[in-house]
Amino acid sequence: MTNLDVAPAEVSCSGRPGAEPQLLTPRVVPLGGPRAMTVRRTLPDRSRSLIGGWCFADHYGPDDVTSTGGMRVPPHPHTGLQTVSWLFSGQIEHRDSLGSHAVVRPGELNLMTAGHGIAHSEVSTPDTTVLHGVQLWVALPGHARDMAPAFDRFVPEVVGDGPATWRVFLGSVGGMSSPVTTHSPLLGAELVLVGGAEITISVDPAFEHGLLVDDGAVLVGESRVNVAELAYLPPGTSEIRVAAPGAPARLMLLGGEPLGEQIVMWWNFIGRDHDEIAEFRREWQSELAGTAPSGLQRFGVVPGYEGPALPAPVMPGGRLRPRG
Repeated sequence: MTNLDVAPAEVSCSGRPGAEPQLLTPRVVPLGGPRAMTVRRTLPDRSRSLIGGWCFADHYGPDDVTSTGGMRVPPHPHTGLQTVSWLFSGQIEHRDSLGSHAVVRPGELNLMTAGHGIAHSEVSTPDTTVLHGVQLWVALPGHARDMAPAFDRFVPEVVGDGPATWRVFLGSVGGMSSPVTTHSPLLGAELVLVGGAEITISVDPAFEHGLLVDDGAVLVGESRVNVAELAYLPPGTSEIRVAAPGAPARLMLLGGEPLGEQIVMWWNFIGRDHDEIAEFRREWQSELAGTAPSGLQRFGVVPGYEGPALPAPVMPGGRLRPRG
């Protein structure tokens, strides 16, 4: 998924953990025109931009696509990151400039690595009636941020019974592991709790963690976390107590070692300074205009998508500055 903000703000991230737990509340962002679906965005936030390498979290749906028009995101570029598409209902057709063509289905990890540069599109399928899911980004660390682009899929097993069931799609938790390679230490999992359940999750104390609630409401420790809110826990936490005091609940558990690097995230690019971001934008615009040198296109063309690609917004007037 793209960031369709027409005037995207600069996001400069130090990756340093905060001293206290935080509750991040979402802001509503429209994806496109007047009939567009909206998303609820918790990362990046003014007070926190990273949870490990996780740098972007959009939560959307359940959306009736007959009224919202569903998802139709034209080809657009990415650099220096990975995208994680995770659905609870509906289906999305993914195409990218590597030639990958996949249908994203509920409970299946679709992981696209932009690295040096990639372009992709995402469109809800014609038979989708209700679209519901999350779109997550991971900032690649310095040693991997210029790697070759890639696309991977993985279907995690549903594990557990009684009060809780898990799907672990990245990293390890509760004795369950994903075979998918990550480029910094990460955790990504879906957790479903029955009503009245209370569990304690053993986690890596070197990680910082975020719990994004999709459905129901939970208690993280003594703090109530509602739908689309994200509870942040800093490094040093070895156990997380989670309860669904009323109805069943579903949430995403995200974690990772603090990235420890400064990054600048603007529109769909992650770089390290203003000039690099400006160059990414220039290259994308030159590819759209057909003026990029033959054989030197960073992003490429998305085959099979009918319609124009998405132009980049205008750069801000001042220089983008990493902070921290």
